[in-house]
Amino acid sequence: MSSPAVGPAHPSGPLQGLRVIELAQIMAGPSCGALLADLGAEVIKVEKIPGGDDTRRYAEPSVNGESAAFMMMNRNKRGIAVDLKTESGQQVLRRLASGADVLIENYRRGALDRLGLGVAALRALNPALIYCSISGYGRTGPAADKGGFDLIAQGASGLMSITGVPGGEPVKVGSPVTDMNAGILGALGIVSAYVHRLKTGEGQHVDTSLFEAGIHQTAWQAAIFFATGVSPGPGGSAHVLAAPYQAFPTADGWINIGGANQSNWERVARLVGAPELIADPRFIDNSARMAHRAELSRLLGEHLRQRPTRDWLLALDAAGVPAGPIQSIGEMSSDPQTLAREMVVELDHPVAGRTRALGVPLKFSATPAGVRRPAPTFGQHTRDVLREIGYADAEIESLAATGAVYLGG
Repeated sequence: MSSPAVGPAHPSGPLQGLRVIELAQIMAGPSCGALLADLGAEVIKVEKIPGGDDTRRYAEPSVNGESAAFMMMNRNKRGIAVDLKTESGQQVLRRLASGADVLIENYRRGALDRLGLGVAALRALNPALIYCSISGYGRTGPAADKGGFDLIAQGASGLMSITGVPGGEPVKVGSPVTDMNAGILGALGIVSAYVHRLKTGEGQHVDTSLFEAGIHQTAWQAAIFFATGVSPGPGGSAHVLAAPYQAFPTADGWINIGGANQSNWERVARLVGAPELIADPRFIDNSARMAHRAELSRLLGEHLRQRPTRDWLLALDAAGVPAGPIQSIGEMSSDPQTLAREMVVELDHPVAGRTRALGVPLKFSATPAGVRRPAPTFGQHTRDVLREIGYADAEIESLAATGAVYLGG
């Protein structure tokens, strides 16, 4: 099955009609904006002059000179380039905010206030505005002035203390999970604030952070600490509360097996040819299996190494035991289920040409979301957006001549 092509540029989806100004760069803020755009919002990305979003300078990998990272995080958006250090550029943003429903920003605390573009100033212009701040540590507290980076947040939030193998060096989660989760939390906060606004007409400030997004991911381990006073450490691929539930070696690779409840555990034991383990006091119930997890893993691994992954997957699926392969990104992208769920889509970019992007992970029966347009080139829609908010062509040319805006190449 081939990847579906991008749909029409006109927004569709449950958030159709919502106008969002994205004053954010790199990952957390843009992922929030991308999710809203996928769901039908009109997202106008405001990039700084000079240079634009820092991910534009992530040169490798690139496609015809266009950053693959930027294209992934900024599809479905229109883009304008504005120098917010100029009075004229600040006035452009004020006009945009006056007619917007939402503004997303990820500047350091106080930076936008000094430009007259903070939450108080813009909500004075537009009381219905939902102003979402995504920062490293949130807008309050002793760390509020610190910058935000995924690696640092993963360490401070406790995530790196529970990731990796016991006794190993600290390891971060492979994806920028605090960035991405902060973006998801920001989008949820925006939609929740929008529901409130529909009831009352009132906008508000939504405030989340990478630090809190990381803490949010520690739920199981935090529950253990709150109950016992003991901080859990890393457990490799194993579950912190149930066994067997982890990756196991096979004759030609690895396989994930979820035999956590009693019935699935017993199916696993019989399937691998070790029914005697079911009555073994060390493995008689989940508490016993957790207490002897290392020994259980060793014994199951010895049996599972006798056959290749595919054979085990077929047998485990037939027995009703949750199991799955450990796929590379390339394997995932061609998985029939990935393609059936349209999680890889194709886009025609004006510079990069035919490219692929991840699809929308939410499906709606009445208001379908979708990927409609590729990421903008730098300043691609500046002229169009300025016209929409009332600038005459002569004014636009004047702004471009002074460097307050860039009209694209």
